[in-house]
Amino acid sequence: MKLYFKYFSIHLKSVLQYKTSFLLTVIGQFLVSFNVFLGVYFMFRRFNKVSGFSYSEVLLCFSIVLIEFSLAECFARGFDSFSSTISNGEFDRIMVRPRNEIFQVLGSKIEFTRIGRMLQAVVMFVYGVRENDVVWNPDKIFAVLFMIIGGTAVFTGIFIIYAAFCFFTIEGLEFMNIFTDGAREFGKYPVNIYGKKVLLVCTFIIPYALIQYYPLLYILDKSNNTGYIFLPLLACFFLIPCYLFWRFGIRHYKSTGS
Repeated sequence: MKLYFKYFSIHLKSVLQYKTSFLLTVIGQFLVSFNVFLGVYFMFRRFNKVSGFSYSEVLLCFSIVLIEFSLAECFARGFDSFSSTISNGEFDRIMVRPRNEIFQVLGSKIEFTRIGRMLQAVVMFVYGVRENDVVWNPDKIFAVLFMIIGGTAVFTGIFIIYAAFCFFTIEGLEFMNIFTDGAREFGKYPVNIYGKKVLLVCTFIIPYALIQYYPLLYILDKSNNTGYIFLPLLACFFLIPCYLFWRFGIRHYKSTGS
């Protein structure tokens, strides 16, 4: 951890060398997320509810997903831009260093500008909490915390899979954006509105529903199943197959010769 904090410090000092650029990028990230918020707002001007969920409930749902995605994109950005690491031969240098490859990729890029998205998410979360008649207790607070932990793990796992594909394709695969940026967009609404088949896929294959839909039901008192509190932690096990696929990619890695 000491070495990772060293990476963290280096990246932070780097972005603060250009404070105006950093601030403008943060504002830009905030405004991009704000446009999505406006889309939800105008839709609920036309419809009062979506599959039984009100405007404030949907905002609560989306804000948590956006926090999860922002954290993963901030700290796992090295995997999202991994194709350039492969193509320029930098991964050869990573492999000869006496540190784990995943650790080095994690420390290679920390995207502090994602603070802008996170601020937008926090604003939406505060509004959603104020507007919903939720009786908060320790169980529900832990449910939110577990959602953030599990969601960050799931999105990080998707980024790892994206990076692992680069061992075979060199360049990144655009279709993976369906599971990263697409999931963030789909996460505006509870997963069940997309149908039972999508809900099943998001429960047993890519566990989006475990970090979003089921614990949200408990928080909003739409279910009394206390087991839903811990489902986001179960979603963390998604990192295991992601890691195994990463190791599979490393075994088949061939240098680009750059």
